[in-house]
Amino acid sequence: MPTMAGRKGKAVADPIRTCVLAREEAPRDGLIRLALAPDGTVLPDIRAKAPGRGAWIGVTRAELEAAISKGKLKGALGRAFKTNAINIPAELPDLIAKALERLVLDRLGLESRAGTLLTGSDRIAENARAGNVHLLLHASDASEDGNRKLDQAWRVGSDQEGSGLRGLVLPVDRTILSVALGRENVVHIGLTDRGAARRLREALDRWLHFTGPAQDGEPCETASQGASAFENSDPVSAGTII
Repeated sequence: MPTMAGRKGKAVADPIRTCVLAREEAPRDGLIRLALAPDGTVLPDIRAKAPGRGAWIGVTRAELEAAISKGKLKGALGRAFKTNAINIPAELPDLIAKALERLVLDRLGLESRAGTLLTGSDRIAENARAGNVHLLLHASDASEDGNRKLDQAWRVGSDQEGSGLRGLVLPVDRTILSVALGRENVVHIGLTDRGAARRLREALDRWLHFTGPAQDGEPCETASQGASAFENSDPVSAGTII
């Protein structure tokens, strides 16, 4: 399990939290924090910044919706928050999904400003063949032919020809990606920094796990170089960090 340095240089394990529904433990960065507003409304706290007591979930959207309809979420949150004055909005799953999407898009924007990602098929292909692309992403409306050519360039540069390595098809189109990056016609994205690829992959893992089940080319697992609550991926699967 990844660790971070403590104040005196000692290795400290990533914080572990328990999902209030599944009762399974996982690093908190792989879970979703729920917070209680002053009026008792349950809201997503994706960045885990809200003050006060929080509750953590690691289930998919379908599992959350079932837990809401059966009253299981309210009971679990009542125990976690130690109060029955809880209001679970009907749109909570939508709020979580939108917040997770926003987190990914914000991360893309940050990496764009930091200069750790490329756009444009030709630039990505050139860098992919040179082994400089660590994560490859495609817009949902990208052409299959365009995806296939860049995937092949990535496999060549990663010395994984003949493998199943391919870019990750995002559940957002080029218009949304273009706005997020402040660039025109963003169809494909290549992450050229391993740390940036890992940071983005961690955000993607939470989003895709929640919206699951994953589509072909959209696994929820992170690569062996990274870590998440769902780490058990094939090293040559789609979206692997190279």
